[in-house]
Amino acid sequence: MGAFGGASVYQVYIKSFSDGHGSGIGDILGIIHKLDYLKFLGITHLWITPFYVSPEIDNGYDVTDYTSINPKYGTMEDFDLLIQEARKRGIGVILDMVFNHTSTQHPWFQKALSGDTYYQQYYFFRKGKQPGVPPTNWSSKFGGSAWKYVPALDKWYLHLFSEGQADLNWDNQDVRKAIQSVLSFWEQKQVAGFRFDVINLVSKPELFTDDQNGDGRSCYTDGPHIHEYIRELVETCGLKNYLTVGEMSSTHLKDCISYASLTGNELSMVFSFQHLKVDYADGDKWRIQKFQPSELFSIIDMWQRGMQEGNAWNTLFWSNHDQPRVVSRFGDEGEYWKQSAKSLAAMMYLLRGTPFIYQGEELGMTNAHFSTLSSYRDIESIKAYDILTSQGNTAKNALEVLSQRSRDNSRTPMQWDSTPHAGFSTGNPWIAINPNHAWINAEGEKKDPDSILWWYKRLLLLRAQSATIQYGTYKRLDPTNPSVFLYQRIGKEDTFTIICNCTKNYATFQLPSPLKGNVILANYLNPQKTGLLRPYECLVVREKKGAHHATLS
Repeated sequence: MGAFGGASVYQVYIKSFSDGHGSGIGDILGIIHKLDYLKFLGITHLWITPFYVSPEIDNGYDVTDYTSINPKYGTMEDFDLLIQEARKRGIGVILDMVFNHTSTQHPWFQKALSGDTYYQQYYFFRKGKQPGVPPTNWSSKFGGSAWKYVPALDKWYLHLFSEGQADLNWDNQDVRKAIQSVLSFWEQKQVAGFRFDVINLVSKPELFTDDQNGDGRSCYTDGPHIHEYIRELVETCGLKNYLTVGEMSSTHLKDCISYASLTGNELSMVFSFQHLKVDYADGDKWRIQKFQPSELFSIIDMWQRGMQEGNAWNTLFWSNHDQPRVVSRFGDEGEYWKQSAKSLAAMMYLLRGTPFIYQGEELGMTNAHFSTLSSYRDIESIKAYDILTSQGNTAKNALEVLSQRSRDNSRTPMQWDSTPHAGFSTGNPWIAINPNHAWINAEGEKKDPDSILWWYKRLLLLRAQSATIQYGTYKRLDPTNPSVFLYQRIGKEDTFTIICNCTKNYATFQLPSPLKGNVILANYLNPQKTGLLRPYECLVVREKKGAHHATLS
């Protein structure tokens, strides 16, 4: 535990990263072709989204076979080659494990539907309150009830996500043993770690009751046996030396300190999402409000201080396959596109924790802004459109919400070059490519030393070389500043001061004493070195302890 401060993880959404066969769908061979790019960037670990056999109702997060590869993504021989080639470049492969639920086409669930009582205990089949009424009032994460009625059994099954994703019953020891065997299979393939999808939802309550104040999440999140089950998984499968990260849905700081304690026996680190809900009106993803930088700063600061004081480890991330593009969300797509992308990167990736960079983020890729419903592929987005229009929103308004919130905004193909298919595929891509690939692409940015790509490379190099950035103390300065996030990383040999204006306006900041040291990174030429920052301006200042520096004034 705690050995991952120097790691930098890159997330690949396999369907959209690189197509090695010309099918229009990304695959394992395509990833192999781009390993040198990841090495150039400074990546130590590669997290790949699910590529297992699946009907792909939810793009692979509905698994029918955990130890076989979906033919559209390649073969096991391809995977073995990926492991070998990645290791040659000093990159470890992290697999995505979806253990809260299986596809309803999984053999276990199909046996349960056929009446096999043994496999019915693998899931949650319950009688309704009365005819036509589900067991509880819980809502699915994708809209509608979290229960699906099976007439042949006169019972309902639980699905916290889509109807095609039936929740597994972790209270059944045989389920946990089956999951452990899956991990053992992939460990033998010499993977470097695992990302556990919504892992804090797997321990359900002993009694299923209505949620009187919400959609059900208060009844099943961070359940009664969750820490016990995670510790069992780690111990039984020998995961202590692996990079293990848990996706924590609607969780709390207290639980995350337990999940990711550096002296504990659970996970290496956790994903927490509170900072990515600052623009949700009343906590509703599909109700948009303008975010306040000060609220974003406060949440990040709370988690940094809390995890540090609790001796626990966090992830650092802005984006993933479930989130819109960060530069579209918290930055600027126009005049200050480059400056805002750089400022956001420095603000996040020099904090205490392990960076997780989502494909294309390092290029400043933006939301797709699709204008028609037919352009979308995501089941959640399509259902959200139906719900929004049924609530009285116009089609135009519903599409505007999707253009800002849809998961497909982050799932458009990786923009490798300016050719018609962006260098992603020689075939017709499974989802439309963002037209701005003509000027936002890896080929062009690699040639430009002032690009966002090179900025990310420099940030990751700084992390790799600095013990202070990896493990130093975090301390926020000027905490009431509404526009500027200002913090320090304090180590034995040096102190780094990171100053980020997160608005398109000029902004000032205050320090308790004159700032000393050298500016080692800046996203504007000729940094002003004063208390006045230009729009989205960012400075990283390093002061060596015991050294004599001119005061920055």
